[in-house]
Amino acid sequence: MSINILVTGASRGIGAAILDRLDEASIRLVGHATLGDGDRLIAADFAQADAPAELWQAALDRLDGRIDVLVNNAGIPAPLLEMQHRPAHWHYAASKAGMVAMTKTIARAYAAEGILAFAVCPGFTMTGMAEDYLASRGGDRLLADIPLGRVAKPAEVAETVRFLALSAPPSMTGAILDINGASYVR
Repeated sequence: MSINILVTGASRGIGAAILDRLDEASIRLVGHATLGDGDRLIAADFAQADAPAELWQAALDRLDGRIDVLVNNAGIPAPLLEMQHRPAHWHYAASKAGMVAMTKTIARAYAAEGILAFAVCPGFTMTGMAEDYLASRGGDRLLADIPLGRVAKPAEVAETVRFLALSAPPSMTGAILDINGASYVR
């Protein structure tokens, strides 16, 4: 039996790498993108209130009524607010903390039903957004704070997602995995 997977935010960067890494014979994939449509991607603009439900239904239609794994990867670049001449990331940090709390809550609420939830928390990942940010903020200084000496590659995040989707033991539900080259600790 094949595994049916929906990957949101799959048109570029981490999402495209995840879609590519999961593209194998035993997996039926549907990706999501804000623009474009086709065999591989369903268009849905999450700025529209009905878009998530419409995407879910379209994915169910393409996957014969069953989605086994949802990779909730969609994201948008957020402008950084300036406070006292320093970039403030409070809004970004709060949204990520909310996603982690939601993942843990889903894991606790649905583990008994066999529904597993994991959060992957990449630090800087070499995507177009990160390249632009590093270039505008003195990338060498930022890279100096990453003990690994480089940012993560989208393929590294994709490999982690593949493991979680296909191989992670059920007792791992609720796990939060950092992929950041040891650049921060909890």
